[in-house]
Amino acid sequence: MILIKDQLPILIDTGFGSDVDNTEQLMKEAGVSPQELHLIVNTHYHSDHVGGNFHLQKNYGVKIAAHKWEADLINCCDTEACSAEWLDQPVEPYRVDIKLTDSEEIDTGSRILKVLHTPGHTLGHISLYEPEEGILICGDLFHKNDIGWLNIFREGVNSIQRSLESLERLSNLRIKHAYSGHGPQMENPQAAIDAARTRFEKWLKSPEKVSWHACKRIFSFTLIIKNGLAKEDIDDYLLQCGWFQDFARYSLQIQPEEFIQILLDEMIRSGAASWHDHTLMANTPYQAPQTKWTINNIKPKDWKRKDFSHS
Repeated sequence: MILIKDQLPILIDTGFGSDVDNTEQLMKEAGVSPQELHLIVNTHYHSDHVGGNFHLQKNYGVKIAAHKWEADLINCCDTEACSAEWLDQPVEPYRVDIKLTDSEEIDTGSRILKVLHTPGHTLGHISLYEPEEGILICGDLFHKNDIGWLNIFREGVNSIQRSLESLERLSNLRIKHAYSGHGPQMENPQAAIDAARTRFEKWLKSPEKVSWHACKRIFSFTLIIKNGLAKEDIDDYLLQCGWFQDFARYSLQIQPEEFIQILLDEMIRSGAASWHDHTLMANTPYQAPQTKWTINNIKPKDWKRKDFSHS
């Protein structure tokens, strides 16, 4: 998340839903109360970027802006919205009030943020650019030492090429400071863009790298959301996941039942996860969500069946 403190305070992305109390506290410590928020802007609609939308919109009436392609899926309660069903990630309901298009401008009071459509990680992914100070907010297109995973089954097999085109567009900007959706600020944005470009180009020659990168990141986030998976539950869980079935069968061309142990071995080998007694845990530091996030497990397919009207 990025909070822009100005005459019209703006929150860029809202984190995972279970962290919303911490989000409020962090905002207050920064000198902005939730009631003062002028706008929420989502770089894209994955659960770790839009999870706080429901709480902030419902309780404070904050308007939400997102790229029009993703806005339409959200507002129609499409089962594909947020890729939540395919990823098995809970997202509470929200509505997009402002549909953004490329080159639109967002006023923060004393500065103007330019909306840049930068597809790749998702088709409706956007970045935000402030030209006066050369500030780029790039969501999950690229990070300081990594790139956003690519969902070739929901965003298309040309995701690499789209990502490269998006990077090329950004490389022509004067960027002094860049902030991504994960990891630290980038002091040398052009070096990070060059590294991301090199890695995407390698993926063009070795498409299986796209799938391995995605599977490890999706599964790691699963382990965070669920605060680990018991050994006896892993097989049944993975076999019911759309992402696991698709990457196994169609990308890596392995039977899903065979892919389970292969993925587990790679999670351990790469240091992404480790066994704690008989529970597989993510190795990255995290704060475990409350149990309601795995019990309720709200998805866009559920949004229509309940009264999610905003107060």
